[in-house]
Amino acid sequence: MSSPPLDNDSANSADTKKTDPRMNEKKCSWASYMTNSPTMIVMIGLPARGKTYMSKKLTRYLNWIGVPTKVFNLGVYRREAVRAYKSYNFFRHDNEEAMKIRKQCALVALRDVKAYLRDEGGQIAVFDATNTTRERRDLILAFVKENAFKVFFVESVCDDPEVIAANILEVKVSSPDYPERHRERVMDDFVKRIECYKVTYQPLDPDDYDKDLSFIKVMNVGRRFLVNRVQDYIQSKIVYYLMNIHVHSPSIYLCRHGESNHNVEGRIGGDSELSPRGREFAHALRDFVEQHKLADLKVWTSQLRMTIQTAEELGVPYEQWKILNEIDAGVCEEMTYEMIQKTFPEEFALRDQDKYHYRYPGGESYQDLVQRLEPVIMELERQGNVLVICHQAVMRCLLAYFLDKGADDLPYIKCPLHTLLKLTPVAYGCKVEMFYLNVEAVNTHRDRPLVSQPGPR
Repeated sequence: MSSPPLDNDSANSADTKKTDPRMNEKKCSWASYMTNSPTMIVMIGLPARGKTYMSKKLTRYLNWIGVPTKVFNLGVYRREAVRAYKSYNFFRHDNEEAMKIRKQCALVALRDVKAYLRDEGGQIAVFDATNTTRERRDLILAFVKENAFKVFFVESVCDDPEVIAANILEVKVSSPDYPERHRERVMDDFVKRIECYKVTYQPLDPDDYDKDLSFIKVMNVGRRFLVNRVQDYIQSKIVYYLMNIHVHSPSIYLCRHGESNHNVEGRIGGDSELSPRGREFAHALRDFVEQHKLADLKVWTSQLRMTIQTAEELGVPYEQWKILNEIDAGVCEEMTYEMIQKTFPEEFALRDQDKYHYRYPGGESYQDLVQRLEPVIMELERQGNVLVICHQAVMRCLLAYFLDKGADDLPYIKCPLHTLLKLTPVAYGCKVEMFYLNVEAVNTHRDRPLVSQPGPR
């Protein structure tokens, strides 16, 4: 007799009007760091120095750890004000009309930053622009002082011509400024645009003029760093992250362990061994690694048997990470959902109310899991090719980081058994390839509830 698809990390609960103080406590944990101190991150640097790349990645990371963050890209405001870009002459410092337009765009963007941080629940605004003159930075400093915001500057300095040329080709050729996409003309115009900025560029001066500012200088895409006056916890998190990201494009492979006996029985958590089909998947995974010639592949597992047994079939060294263990279901470990519904009917109902923040009694929530997995993300950002053999909730959290998924969507990301995902960074995002290894397995995914029903009493 077949059983309905089960979700190995969540209960199929129904709607309820009751609230759980454990969820409210976790919702407020990050806010307690940030309340009354919104922060503005201000990018600095010549064009094609990776500012937007860093802005987007930093924003994705901060949102993932639970700090509401938004990018305000000044190029978007400028394109709204000047519909048709003509040439680099718009960026000449002696083009008075254009300079007025550019300043007005900055003021409009700052107005939106204020609305986001004051009225819309934002905690961090990333001001993505060149901001290469002291005049512009002094304008921003006056703005943050007036509004009692904190400010942290991120300056990207690069004099490597190969890196600059590669950035222009990868990103700027596809910019809305150049709809014709003519490579040579784009390169020529953009190089001249950079020269316009160089005329007035005033780098941050850590020894004199800017010695009292909080900032990090990132030199030649992370070869060297200069950090000045980090003042609080969130600024230290920003520095830590920026010192770990790189611009290389290694591939990251993610999969769950092979089907386990607990999967077959519909039990959550535990430390089960692989089922016969789970072992078959492990063989198929080994064949995939060999066929695709994944040389120098690092393999990471949790400390649970189902991931270790999957990795052992590969015949290569692997590293066990305790923090890759599956979400802790507390008192519900190794129970089926039918057992949970009968034994803990209120818990069964509560989890559907807010799956991300819900914490199993004596166990973890998805929010807890994200915080636990942060060191894994940092290592993935620094490593070459890595295969992570993990669990459903863990894989969801990792995917949410790379795919920029919010707390509402994270617990419902589909991560089927016996399927391998290949993630390759591209420009400002991530390319995802899915490989089903042709070994059947139970379906452990449960969709987001579509219709609220009365919860069990």
